[in-house]
Amino acid sequence: MSAYDPEKEGAKMSFAKDMSYIDYLSLDPILGSQKMQSNAHDEMLFIIQHQTSELWMRLALHELSTARDKLIQGDYPPVFKMLTRVARIFEQLNNAWDVLRTMTPSEYTEFRDDLGASSGFQSHQYRLIEFILGNRNRAMMKVHEHRGELHHMLGQELTKKSLYHVALDCLGQELGQTFPKDVYRLDQPHQANAQVMDAWTQVYRDPSAYWTLYELAEKLVDLEDYFRRWRFNHVTTVERIIGFKRGTGGTSGVKYLRKMLEVELFPELWNMRGHL
Repeated sequence: MSAYDPEKEGAKMSFAKDMSYIDYLSLDPILGSQKMQSNAHDEMLFIIQHQTSELWMRLALHELSTARDKLIQGDYPPVFKMLTRVARIFEQLNNAWDVLRTMTPSEYTEFRDDLGASSGFQSHQYRLIEFILGNRNRAMMKVHEHRGELHHMLGQELTKKSLYHVALDCLGQELGQTFPKDVYRLDQPHQANAQVMDAWTQVYRDPSAYWTLYELAEKLVDLEDYFRRWRFNHVTTVERIIGFKRGTGGTSGVKYLRKMLEVELFPELWNMRGHL
């Protein structure tokens, strides 16, 4: 049997003058961006784990910002698609912890000191995702002051309504209600509000009458569900690898991450379930 020749079936084989797969995806800079700081074998895993996570977060931000714009316009179908996609992005991020957990504490120790003070705590994209979803804390911006453009971008986000704020606008308009101003605090974490919870409860007691809002609520809950799983697996992975040591960025490590597990992005959507 002769060797397979793809060119005989019409496959393009010469790219001296045309854009190739490598060109389109800019693979040269991407695959050349793993700058090892040590000779430890497992540092490559650590770098790629975090670089790919940042790429997935880049896509999540792309989807969330557009979903918010579409929701403001009342264009619900693409919003539902985008929120579903973001939930699946966090499922992908969640699965990546399984790969990182193949690294033992001994292997991490070989290069941990070479990280210096760098830490995932300093991810501006993760912070921006939190801000868009409504977990807002201006104090968390200070770590980005050395990068003026990133600090400004985060500050700009705090001048806009979060995705959940926009969802509450839709809820209030449909039910003919106006929520208190403190529900829309732009630079503080969202706090559960009884009037908002009552409004969502009304939707859940009669889904057929408020189907669009009902579906929007479930998409938000689904997103937060996957987001919580990602956070939980983050805690478990860190504890498995470094125990209760302080994080490289100076946080309390596992203790800090466990505290983050208590954060609820859309508290009324969770709390109202006990009132149905």
